[in-house]
Amino acid sequence: MDSVVLEEKNIKQSKLPLYLSLIIVALIVVAYFFIPSAQNFMDEAWSVLTSGDNQKIQQWFKGFGWIAPLLLILAMVAQMFLIVIPTIALMVVSILAYGPIWGSIIVLIAVFTASTVGYSIGRYFGPGMVEKIIGHKSEKKVADFLETYGFWAIFITRLNPFLSNDAISFVAGILKMSYRKFITATITGIAPLTIFIAILGKSTQGLKTGLLWGSIVSLVLFGAYIYWDKKIRN
Repeated sequence: MDSVVLEEKNIKQSKLPLYLSLIIVALIVVAYFFIPSAQNFMDEAWSVLTSGDNQKIQQWFKGFGWIAPLLLILAMVAQMFLIVIPTIALMVVSILAYGPIWGSIIVLIAVFTASTVGYSIGRYFGPGMVEKIIGHKSEKKVADFLETYGFWAIFITRLNPFLSNDAISFVAGILKMSYRKFITATITGIAPLTIFIAILGKSTQGLKTGLLWGSIVSLVLFGAYIYWDKKIRN
């Protein structure tokens, strides 16, 4: 990985992601209370997605045709800049909607696309742009983490369902990490998590429990790796 010295000056983090998120929430609330068709759609969506009936969920999504998978992929890209769309939620919805095989394929394509966009922004627009999105402190923290552990930093971040993994894409681009190495770490990290969700997707309670334990186990394993690595270095 080519080391790049990040700018020392603290560029003020943009409030745009927060404002956009608040605007989206406000628009949804207004639409729900003042547009009957929007209210009916949201009520139906909530009823379907919380029903626990995978067949019902799949039939509902199939009614939207080819546009639904495209929207899920675009939503995965958009969530990098918003605070109201968690990555894990989109992964779960994709697998519930399209089943373990096609749902997993959609997830992998979506993560590949979003990660590539984030990496490209970091590589071609530099620290100034990224700091406005994630802040100077976050950028420095992620950069130190990535420069120390490289491939494994990305792998464990993708593997753990409760770690924010958007910042690492931006910073990998800034540090000019090999794209092949970056995307390989991304896919090999997200694949086990995707398979895990696909297996547990048949049970909502099992999914919640499995994700929690999966997160804990991955953190413990990475903690052990960090301990071992520091011991070797010393």
